[in-house]
Formats: sequence, C-alpha cells, structure tokens
Amino acid sequence: MTNNYQAKPIDKITQPVQRFIQQEKSGGLLLGISVIIALILANTSLSEGYHHFLEQTFGFRWNDDTFFNFSIHHWINDGLMSVFFFVVGLELKREIIGGELSNLRKALLPIIAAVGGMVMPALIFLLLNPSGEMHKGWGIPMATDIAFALGVLFLLGKKIPLSLKVFLTALAIVDDLGAVLVIAFFYTSNIEMTYLWLGLLILAIMYLGNKMGIRSIFFFAFLGICGVWTCFVISGVHATIAAVLAAFTIPADVKIKETIFISKISNYLERFKNIDPNENTPTLTNDQLHILEKIHEATSAATPPLQRLEYAMHPVVTFLIIPVFAIANAGVSLDIDFASLFDTNIAIGVALGLLLGKVLGVVGFTWVFVKLKVAMLPEGMNIRNLLGLGFLASIGFTMSLFITSLAFTHEEFQTQAKIGIFAASIVGGVIGYAILNKEAKIKETNE
Repeated sequence: MTNNYQAKPIDKITQPVQRFIQQEKSGGLLLGISVIIALILANTSLSEGYHHFLEQTFGFRWNDDTFFNFSIHHWINDGLMSVFFFVVGLELKREIIGGELSNLRKALLPIIAAVGGMVMPALIFLLLNPSGEMHKGWGIPMATDIAFALGVLFLLGKKIPLSLKVFLTALAIVDDLGAVLVIAFFYTSNIEMTYLWLGLLILAIMYLGNKMGIRSIFFFAFLGICGVWTCFVISGVHATIAAVLAAFTIPADVKIKETIFISKISNYLERFKNIDPNENTPTLTNDQLHILEKIHEATSAATPPLQRLEYAMHPVVTFLIIPVFAIANAGVSLDIDFASLFDTNIAIGVALGLLLGKVLGVVGFTWVFVKLKVAMLPEGMNIRNLLGLGFLASIGFTMSLFITSLAFTHEEFQTQAKIGIFAASIVGGVIGYAILNKEAKIKETNE
C-alpha cells in the first residue's frame, strides 16, 4: 500500500515527541526527572527563589474584596490536582462500567489486594504513631503511585505477562478510590454545610443533564468548575473530591451505536470517493468539506464523552500536571539533622508502612483468599511475581505526597514524611524490579 503522505521538517521534531508520549513508561520517567529537578532546586543556591516563588499568592478581586487568594503552591495542590483527580474519577467510572472492575469475580482479587495494601500500611503507621499530631499521617503510606509503579513494570517490557500489568492497574485504581474516600472522610474539616449542599445540588443537575441526553462538554465543564468545585472549596470539603464526583456525572454512553456508525461512515466515504476533486489546488471542495464534517460529527456521536475527555486529558495530566506537582512538592532540603529526623516515628512509620505494609497487605491478603479458594490467581501469576508486584505497590509517590500536605501543617513533620516516602519508593521500586526481572529470566530459561 502506497503512503502518499509527505513528511514535513516539523515531523522530525513532533514524531519522536509523540512516540515518547505514547509509551506507557514515559509518565513514570518524567515524574522521576521532576523529582530530581525539585531536589536540585531545594538543595542549591536556587532554594530561596524556589520557595519564594511557591509562596507567592494570587486570587480574584471584586471591588475591594479578594477571593480565592491562595499561594501558587496551594493552587497547584487544590487546582491542578483537581484536574488529576477528575481524570482519576473518569478512569474509575470507566473501569466500573466496562473495565477490570465491571466483573466482580474478575475484579475480586485486585480489590482484595488493594484493601490489604491500604489496611496494613495504615496499621503499621498507627502502631508507631499512636497519638498526637503525628498519628494524622496514617493515610500517607496507604497510596500506590500508578504512574511510577506501572513505569517500572513496563521497563521490563514483554517479559512480564499481561495478567500482571492488568492486576497492578486494577489494584492501583482501587487504591486511588480508597485514597479519595480517605481524603473525603478523614482529611476534610470545618464544613460549611450551605455551600456543600449547593455543590451537591449542582452535581444533581449535572447528573440529570446526563440522563436527559446532554452531551455538551461545555455544560459539564462550566457546572463542574464554576459550580461544584467552587462550592466545595468554599465549604471546606477538599476540592479534589468535587473533581471525582463531577467525573462520575460525565456520560459514558453514545448517541449512535457501532453498527449505525459503521453504516454512516461507509456511506460518507463512498460519497467522498465519488466527488470530483480540485485537480490543480491542494484545497478541498465544499462538498468534500461537508462530508468530512459529517464524518467528524458521526465519530463524535459514536464516542462516549467520558472516554473522549479521558483520552484528551490524560497526556495533560501525565506530562504537565503531575510533573508540576512533583516539582512543587518534592523539594525537600537534604541539609537536615538526621538525628532530628527520628525525633518522631513519622519517617519510619511512612517508610515501613509503604515498604512492609504494602507487601504484607497485597501478598498476604491475596495468598489467604487464594488458599481459601475465594479467588484464583490470574494466568501467568505466581507467588514470586506477586511478591514483586507487592514491592512495586510500595511506590507511593504522588498520592502520598498529596496526603502529606493535607495531614501535616508542621514543616518538619512534612519533611520527615517525604523522606520516608522517597526511601520506601526507591527501595520498593528497585526490589520489585529485581524480583520480577529474575522471575522473567527463570521463565525464559525453562522455556
């Protein structure tokens, strides 16, 4: 088949970028680079400027009143991260409707593993930090960073069975849902009920719009941002919860079914083929433009708004929002008194919660339920590569850092938690990679 497309000079720049974006491991790689940048900014002569920039505030002024006058750091954590949680909500809804979580029997084992991987880290942290402000950090080691964990897994390439990738993805999605619920119920306080009810009313309007057949992205974006997000911020409920709830109101069905879509597109293509083109000009005729517009409308009508939004926003979240969040939150000064690092058990609680709790929870809960014959291990999975996945699940970066910012106001406590997160994530990632790589080599040798 002849390819009539003529490559342009700009393609030499854009095509490698597009290939990088399309690779599964790229998000984790960029996140790792962002962490290194943050550490450099916080531990060099740039440190003062770095922190000063994040402390700058801006908001909206109306007459003499200022609204939403937050620091840049606050806008990143409550504004940009709301977009991240919105995409998390879209993924959750898609998985529940037609993905790995739609079939309870198939989803049972990842759900069990995720629950174990949340309960055990929290218990370990609370055992080490049973009282005082320190105990508020129990939610920090519960989270798994899906971008980092899958990034490490995809570094192993085709040596890893698809069932392991699916299992870890489903586990991380359930883990995200658990983190959202923890934030909603345990890291939200001083609620203004009037604004909360107003936000819930607007959510109800979005839901009704969905059921009435409204498919306008603008309708949902306007009500979601100007209505739900704003009301939740004022109410005191964390803005990220508004983003997840708003995502669940986005329509997941289509205007036209696949068979009708195929018929329409076939008809349009036939008509397009029969139109006499402009031989002496690169532009299209009006009839050609009209048919292409019809094809675009049919394609849009055959694509669920939920998946259209998720597909469009995923690169923005992966390659912009999460790296910006990492740069703003991972800047820990390493010029610290390491003796004072253990003045509390926060660092050790977070590190052991992630590194030990995640492994015990994921592997232990899974093994028990398999032994009880409640569920079966997926094809291609055994106890050794399950152990490797358990260590990858201990990479608790993005969500753990986010919960740290909610749990502690004391800067020293935040630093201790971040050191624990970094230590556990690095060790867990390396051990998980080593176990899975060794298991893959043993399998190749036996074959």
